[in-house]
Amino acid sequence: MSITMYEIAVPSFTKHLEALDAILDKAQAYTEAKKIDPDALLMARLYPDMYTFKKQVQSACDFAKLSVGRLAGLTPPVHDDSEKTFADLKKRIAETLAVLASAKAEPMEAAADREVKIKAGPRELTFTGREYLLHFALPNFYFHCATAYGILRHNGLEIGKRDFMRRMPPA
Repeated sequence: MSITMYEIAVPSFTKHLEALDAILDKAQAYTEAKKIDPDALLMARLYPDMYTFKKQVQSACDFAKLSVGRLAGLTPPVHDDSEKTFADLKKRIAETLAVLASAKAEPMEAAADREVKIKAGPRELTFTGREYLLHFALPNFYFHCATAYGILRHNGLEIGKRDFMRRMPPA
């Protein structure tokens, strides 16, 4: 039995977006407990030329919703990147999770060998659906999730691998 495009994408995106959502709760509680302006975390970045925490969350959502949308033939919601609070980011994650929940396996599987063209900056990239998911969408999604996690951890939030991985078995 082989694994399907749907099985690769939707549960993986869902699991890590749910983890990111839970980390946002911890970040909000942290700012309240430490009496820190939430913007200190929302606008934090690992290096001056990297995206902010807020942009990392937005980008993770975009990779999840756009890749599943392209492969499943859905029209995901358009976001204008105007989120300003943890609650706004949680709403964006919820909207992205709704897109994932609406995806069906059959159209995604049918897209495995279909040509997918995307714009990446000034370039147009062409993949098969399978290549797009495995070698572009998933790595980019995980990069933004891991970087968001790293920004919060770097700024003192007490989170660990279980927070990132979510639903890991107890020790």
